[in-house]
Amino acid sequence: MSAGTAPTLDIDGDTATITLRRPSQHNRIDPDDPPLVCRYLEQIRRQPSLRLLVLTGEGDKTFCSGYTLARIGTHLDRSFEDMLDALEAVEIPTLCLMNGSAYGGGTDLAMACDFRIGVRGCRLFMPAARFGLHYYPGGLRRFVTRLGPTATKKIFLTAASLGDEELLRIGFLTELVDRPDLAATMSSYRDDIRRCEPDAVRSMKHHIDSIAGGAWNEELGRAAYEASLRSPETLRRLASLDPGQATSPYRRNGAALDPRSTR
Repeated sequence: MSAGTAPTLDIDGDTATITLRRPSQHNRIDPDDPPLVCRYLEQIRRQPSLRLLVLTGEGDKTFCSGYTLARIGTHLDRSFEDMLDALEAVEIPTLCLMNGSAYGGGTDLAMACDFRIGVRGCRLFMPAARFGLHYYPGGLRRFVTRLGPTATKKIFLTAASLGDEELLRIGFLTELVDRPDLAATMSSYRDDIRRCEPDAVRSMKHHIDSIAGGAWNEELGRAAYEASLRSPETLRRLASLDPGQATSPYRRNGAALDPRSTR
């Protein structure tokens, strides 16, 4: 049995929240957790009304210390990697509320999210090289494609502890906020996402990740773009704009244009 309490899933309207619940163990991930989190992610996938997934940890010290070290040598399989790949592949935007520092695999857990909001004083530490451990391929890919090779090399090849301002500078953190502002910042992201058209958000997330991963098909990207131009929802939203404030290229003299006429 896992020590402490397993991660929980809460759904409130259009927002799902997964919370790590082992603050006394630095919110570590135990062997029983990845299958559970994967079931949560599948539950989220089956609810098209959801607009945002928030990932956070309990307490005010550590977001996540990664996979429990005591089990790496005796219980090493792909379940932790599979959980992170599944999180990365979630269709809706994902936001990591880093309530504290991230260590080991906890850094990759945050990296698998689209946005990372950290509290001042948080740190990152990746000790793999000190253990003689070559990090698994999916994690290295995420760091390189999202941070670039130079920042990734500093994190992995030196095992140095990085502070909050450096994490913001290299792009690991999307934003750095005071702890009392963490919830309000999340709400701001949620409200902005709510104002966007869900299908467009899902489609662009998919294509942005494909471009970053070097697996993008421009023809499919063009098809997605043109389909959005013909979308009744796009035309409805354009038509509802205030003519005095409309800046869309598909309006002329305050009147909505047929996007197909622009091609």
